[in-house]
Amino acid sequence: MNTKYIFVTGGVVSGLGKGITAASLGRLLKNRGYKVTIQKFDPYLNVDPGTMSPYEHGEVFVTDDGAETDLDLGHYERFIDENLCRNSSVTMGRVYSEVIEKERRGDYLGKTVQVIPHVTDEIKEKIYSFENTDIDIVITEVGGTIGDIEGLSIIEAIRQVGLEKNHEDVVYVHVTLLPYISGSNEIKSKPTQHSVKELQSFGIKPDILVCRTEQDLPENIKEKLALFCNVRKTSVIQNKTADCLYAVPLMLEKEGLAREVCNHLRLDSYIPDNSKWQEMIDDIRKIKPENKVRIAIVGKYVKLEDSYISVIESIRHAGFKNKVNTEIELIDAEEITENLASKRFEGIDGIVVPGGFGTRGIEGKIATIKYARENKIPFLGICLGMQMTVVEFARNVLKLKTSNSTEFDEQTLDPVIHIMDNQKDVKAKGGTMRLGSYPCTIKKDTTAYNVYKEENIKERHRHRFEYNNEYKERLEEAGLICSGTSPDGSLVEIVEIKEHPYFIAAQFHPELKSRPNKPAPLFVGLIKAAKEAKV
Repeated sequence: MNTKYIFVTGGVVSGLGKGITAASLGRLLKNRGYKVTIQKFDPYLNVDPGTMSPYEHGEVFVTDDGAETDLDLGHYERFIDENLCRNSSVTMGRVYSEVIEKERRGDYLGKTVQVIPHVTDEIKEKIYSFENTDIDIVITEVGGTIGDIEGLSIIEAIRQVGLEKNHEDVVYVHVTLLPYISGSNEIKSKPTQHSVKELQSFGIKPDILVCRTEQDLPENIKEKLALFCNVRKTSVIQNKTADCLYAVPLMLEKEGLAREVCNHLRLDSYIPDNSKWQEMIDDIRKIKPENKVRIAIVGKYVKLEDSYISVIESIRHAGFKNKVNTEIELIDAEEITENLASKRFEGIDGIVVPGGFGTRGIEGKIATIKYARENKIPFLGICLGMQMTVVEFARNVLKLKTSNSTEFDEQTLDPVIHIMDNQKDVKAKGGTMRLGSYPCTIKKDTTAYNVYKEENIKERHRHRFEYNNEYKERLEEAGLICSGTSPDGSLVEIVEIKEHPYFIAAQFHPELKSRPNKPAPLFVGLIKAAKEAKV
């Protein structure tokens, strides 16, 4: 069959859940037997989110092929359980830089370079990149809100796709807000009407409206929206807040979103098999409220929860697996000192120290790791958390008091974490980043092997500094075991302590591959240990 295209736009306000809507639709279509991929177009002019503060757009999600992307790709992967790629995340900064690069090379043969057709053609090239592959359906989410000046060229490009492809191969889904006015006890449709009118002014007629609402939509509101927005009443889909994030696909199935999409795209396989997803949601809802563990995430960017969204979701996934509710507390690493740690972590059953860059909060992370190690609190360190685990152990067990990472002290006498010799001459630090999927070999009879149940794994990385092998022998003799390394043994990937309920740290980011139905093993082990510690 022809490749099918679904475009998801948003109106009225940002933050309505376009990403969750796109991801949920992807899951529902996959449950009908179709090969689905999802991509995100962001209108901002950064080439990618890699150099952006987490306070701007939340975490940076990394794909297998090493692309630094928008956090929505994490939602896509968690819902559709497919590994996405570089072309799944495109910014206008990347588009413009590639257009200018082509102009400088002379690819346009001296033509005047313009938004139409050159920029829009570049955008369409990214959309069409999945043709002649095994992909049946491409879902494209357009970031921002209709009317944003930065996103106009994306809207124009997806309008052109609707002309270039057969009518039955393209569907436009518009996610919008229906605010509830408590004073008059009314759901107001006017903002949605204006948003659709704005979209229509750019030449796009939405086929389906997904209406975010806190109240059930009355039939008269659906009829009004259908009439004023020029869509069928059956294509006005209610999207209420669900009790569980992963229940959204089933809720949208019940409301008829996938049915409407299948009808418009003339898809043959319109009967879904949602049984496994339903079974997962039923199991989650059966978890008793009293079965819970409290997990602390000690990080540097805790003012915005989205900065650690994959870590948070991975903890929840592991909770599902262990049949416990997970209460997650975000703690600012700058608040933690050795003297305050016992009070701050009172009642905490497990601790995660995640990744990050820069010196702020480092001593607090080290104090946290020391407290977890000495007080037998189940602990998981990730990336920078692993590096600080090595620093803490070197300082407090080996008594190398000046131990540090050369990221924070280039003159340290004991650089237990450093940039490797073959990377030191790279002038642009970005050139030294280890990004994407790398293999890891795990030693048997270790905690790492017990949780992974296999010797050879692949996990995603995003870091610059590495474990210094010059200290490996001393650290292992003192009890910090290197349980996972690169296949040739040159790079240490996992460290752990045996005489501890659960104390393990990884150079990679296990949270990036966690799924609600396939939780990351290192998180499963953490929650299992935290649960057992409460008994």
